[in-house]
Amino acid sequence: PCAGPVESKTEAAMSELVPEPRQKPAVPMKPMGINANLLGYIGIDTIIEQMRKKTMKTGFDFNIMVVGQSGLGKSTLVNTLFKSQVSRKSSGWNREEKIPKTVEIKAIGHVIEEGGVKMKLTVIDTPGFGDQINNENCWEPIEKYINEQYEKFLKEEVNIARKKRIPDTRVHCCLYFISPTGHSLRPLDLEFMKHLSKVVNIIPVIAKADTMTLEEKIEFKQRVRKELEVNGIEFYPQKEFDEDLEDKTENDKIRQESMPFAVVGSDKEYQVNGKRVLGRKTPWGIIEVENLTHCEFALLRDFVIRTHLQDLKEVTHNIHYETYRAKRLNDNGGLPPMTTETEENHESNL
Repeated sequence: PCAGPVESKTEAAMSELVPEPRQKPAVPMKPMGINANLLGYIGIDTIIEQMRKKTMKTGFDFNIMVVGQSGLGKSTLVNTLFKSQVSRKSSGWNREEKIPKTVEIKAIGHVIEEGGVKMKLTVIDTPGFGDQINNENCWEPIEKYINEQYEKFLKEEVNIARKKRIPDTRVHCCLYFISPTGHSLRPLDLEFMKHLSKVVNIIPVIAKADTMTLEEKIEFKQRVRKELEVNGIEFYPQKEFDEDLEDKTENDKIRQESMPFAVVGSDKEYQVNGKRVLGRKTPWGIIEVENLTHCEFALLRDFVIRTHLQDLKEVTHNIHYETYRAKRLNDNGGLPPMTTETEENHESNL
């Protein structure tokens, strides 16, 4: 009769020692991906607007060179391209000015503003090119000028106390004007492009395309493309600089269909079907400069300004300037080219 209470006490003590069964730990949830629903709007997309504002303040530099024989309409085309009087002839050119005996380099700078965007445009003209009886090595002053601009930029870049923003006088684009003979390229055309295509972005242009019929124009374009290919001359946009498939597709179309651009330039306006258009008046009608059925000026303008202007600048800096810079530093034993001015600056800084 006494055993009952003792047993119940022992059972109670045992039950206190035995731990209670633990609950299974909850399976942790998979980490959620970072998305707009979780974090809300951050504002990363404002970087583009910040860059736009910064660039708008500093503005842009664009330097375009025009090369070709006299009378091919170089000045007129550049004026038409930017819809401003920016060429050498429109800036106080003397009608009695004689053809120079050697190739001269004349650069004229302008500031063009459109939609709040400022662009410092420099038009580099080359009067005297191809106008002599003996045109041997007449591209040398042009090549020298282009390399001088690279040298000027390099000297500024290697200075110890260099400027925050180095003035960019490098030639970003060279429009080479081909005479509309309808036959083939001249030896001078081939020699110029062969030498200069390694140092600058060359865009071949058939000038005064209204002097040829549509059939002659198509045939001449094909012939020019074939001659350039046979002679191993690369023009902008170069195949090896295409960054991705989209660029390659777009640039292949330009290389195979549009190049060289057959253009007509005019800074005179005429009334056509109640609209004011830029054009050239002929006895049989008005050739509209911006009409694609008449000429390819609109394609050239879109190519140079609206789609490839920034790429022209990048290829100049990353390819042509870098090639010059590497060669210059290599010739100098891997050291920056020291000039008297650089040495003085170095001593004053020390």
